[in-house]
Amino acid sequence: MDEAYIVDAVRTPFGEQDGAFRDTHPQDLAAEPLRALDDRNDLGGGDPVEDIIYGCVSPVGEQGLNIGRIAPLVAGWGEEMPGVQLNRMCGSGQQAVNFAAAEIRGGLSEVLVAGGVEHMTRVPLASDADTDGQHYADDGIVTETYFEHFDELTTQGEGAERIAETYGHGREQVDQIAVDSQRRWGEAADAGAYDDQVVPVETTLDGEDITVTEDGHPRPGTDIETLGDLPLVFREEGEGVVHAGNASGIVDGAAGVLVASGEACEEYGWEPIARIVDTHVVGVDPTTMLTGPIPATETILDENDLTVDDIDRFEVNEAFAPVVTAWLDETGADWERTNVWGGAIAHGHPLGATGGALLGKLPYQLAECNGQYGLATMCIGFGQGIATLVERV
Repeated sequence: MDEAYIVDAVRTPFGEQDGAFRDTHPQDLAAEPLRALDDRNDLGGGDPVEDIIYGCVSPVGEQGLNIGRIAPLVAGWGEEMPGVQLNRMCGSGQQAVNFAAAEIRGGLSEVLVAGGVEHMTRVPLASDADTDGQHYADDGIVTETYFEHFDELTTQGEGAERIAETYGHGREQVDQIAVDSQRRWGEAADAGAYDDQVVPVETTLDGEDITVTEDGHPRPGTDIETLGDLPLVFREEGEGVVHAGNASGIVDGAAGVLVASGEACEEYGWEPIARIVDTHVVGVDPTTMLTGPIPATETILDENDLTVDDIDRFEVNEAFAPVVTAWLDETGADWERTNVWGGAIAHGHPLGATGGALLGKLPYQLAECNGQYGLATMCIGFGQGIATLVERV
């Protein structure tokens, strides 16, 4: 079996909803990581790359027509560069990288770019199922046959509330995750931790040329008192814990990961930054929906004869803070080794791009701490979980 390596990983800044990227077409945003990878790795217009695998959770409107194929065309990579778009909901970008690793480990490909894009300003969440402004459960989008197997269709937010309730996690406990996420992002940004992976984007805003260099969503000065004043989103006051401040930010962004075989790395003179050791996906109860990272983590560790103590850095997507607190409780992992540069509560969660961004963080974090193993995991709508184990090289 061939080995699959991460050669390089980049992402755009994540623009706040209706912010810096509101006038930027999603296809242009999707092309930015490709251009950056080209410049940084002497790809010669993408020449050695055999395929583009891009996640996108709302592949309609400006994100339709297979944005995975259109992105390299917009990037100037030529008509011969194929591309595909996939949707595993919130895990789409990570699944794209996992599929790339599987192709390379199976000997089917040598060089691929995987990642994703989501422009949540111009193509809002659930655009692929929402026709009148209501949640898809109210629109009859899900067949009645579904309810022969499951009693209800819940929102992700209600799933997060049920998780907090099940584990007995109160508002202050989950809010502390949010405070830490914001603070850690600020400390990491100030220290230059994101400088090598976040690439500037030249675009226009309100008719003016601008260069976007930094995430627009973080609020590093956030404290418990400020969060305590925010209204709940999914339940009545006093009956829940989830609000805008302890949930992932709605943002616009794209990420790309250059994945290659060992032979290709030698041929092109690339020095990889991590080896993709293993990948795993699971299904879980869709009525709580967001517990997938727990069995995904446990299974991938078991299959590789590792424990949480062997992992130097974790990235657990902060879709909602209770997802993280439950994962910490069940796995016994150390919060001080988890999301050390802040997570989606701070920098946001551009759905199709986030998985690529989280996997992009891990090699840099492992280099900083001189660690060996990193693990990324994400919860996914309708009850799934995904995990990827990487090793620093």
